[in-house]
Amino acid sequence: MSSGTTATPNSSRRLKAWLLSDSPESVFHARCQRFYLGWRAFSTNPIAMIGLLIIVSLVLTAAFAPLLTQGNGTEQHLSDRLLAPSGDHWLGTDELGRDIYERIVWGARITLYIVGLVGILVVPIGLVIGTVAGYVGGWVDNVLMRFTDIFLAFPRLILALAFVSALGPGIENAVLAIALTTWSPYARLARAETITIRNSEYIMAARLQGASGLRILYGHIAPLCISSVIIRLTLDMAGIILTAAGLGFLGLGAQPPLPEWGAMISTGRQYLLDQWWVATIPGIAIFVVSLGFNLLGDGLRDVLDPKSGSAG
Repeated sequence: MSSGTTATPNSSRRLKAWLLSDSPESVFHARCQRFYLGWRAFSTNPIAMIGLLIIVSLVLTAAFAPLLTQGNGTEQHLSDRLLAPSGDHWLGTDELGRDIYERIVWGARITLYIVGLVGILVVPIGLVIGTVAGYVGGWVDNVLMRFTDIFLAFPRLILALAFVSALGPGIENAVLAIALTTWSPYARLARAETITIRNSEYIMAARLQGASGLRILYGHIAPLCISSVIIRLTLDMAGIILTAAGLGFLGLGAQPPLPEWGAMISTGRQYLLDQWWVATIPGIAIFVVSLGFNLLGDGLRDVLDPKSGSAG
């Protein structure tokens, strides 16, 4: 027993010494050290940890929704309609007798689906347009940035409404519309980062070694822009969630009977005075998740922003 108990502390000390070594042995070693130091800086920020806890709770809720509920949030029980929160229905029921707790839990999947797809779409688009514009410059920069300015000139929700109206209601079309209205700030950010580093010494060295412009863009410049883009994406998640909820509220997002939080608020607003829980509970869910992403984004900015001194 004694040898087993001493092995774990020794292993932990060796691992910590390996992570804090002054001379990394490989690229993998250096990346592990950077991740560890970043985590140490992040974990000392209690506000960021609260945001991380909220987002992890959202992911776990979505992943284990079948285990946390007895149904899928769409079953109607008209005899139980508009029941107040109780032991049988923790968050009450809606106008069709559907359990609001179950709809909130299953709605977490829809929320993650929307923000995940939007993130997958907008980051590559913004990086490609921004890095190309910043690296090439000239008329290419002017054309791409004027195209970006067109999207920046319109309010996000209004432009998303126009796209969804043209494409038709539905969750996939809502995701596409949100992505088309969200990519432009990432292009601007990537362009600014590219202009800052395109004449750096290591970029000059890569050119002298015969690296092509494409390799320099996506082998040297784009990786340095990703951290700033990730920070911006995390901070923008609240706006993405609110835009998706707004489209759902107007009936242009996820269609019934899917338990989308914005649509739940829309159907529950007519009962707000007497059965407040029908619209209030999904509103609280949107607020909490949006707050979680904002707090997480602030913590990531402190760790990943190279101009911030808190990461050291």
